[in-house]
Amino acid sequence: MRLPAVLLPHTITVRRYLGTGPYGDQHADPVTIRRTFVEDRRRIVRSATGEEVISETTVRARPGERIPVGSLVTVWAGTPTERTGRVITANLFDHPSSWSHIEVTLT
Repeated sequence: MRLPAVLLPHTITVRRYLGTGPYGDQHADPVTIRRTFVEDRRRIVRSATGEEVISETTVRARPGERIPVGSLVTVWAGTPTERTGRVITANLFDHPSSWSHIEVTLT
């Protein structure tokens, strides 16, 4: 089951992480993803390396979206609270009889 559009009122911009090159992290061109839910909530999460990191924002989107760890995500574009965070974790929640979605946490 997909999350209903009415529960996904926000839009984000993602620069997907491509890897590390000779000049540092490399990111793709910006892509706009509509139908997301942005939640400003501070919490402690564990990164892929196991360290505890403070996440300031959680974003939920439909499961077909690809937002890898290390990507840059801009939320609240065009508002005074606009900011860009780096993806700390990216998780897929998939269940045959419930709403499936991805959840990413940002710095």
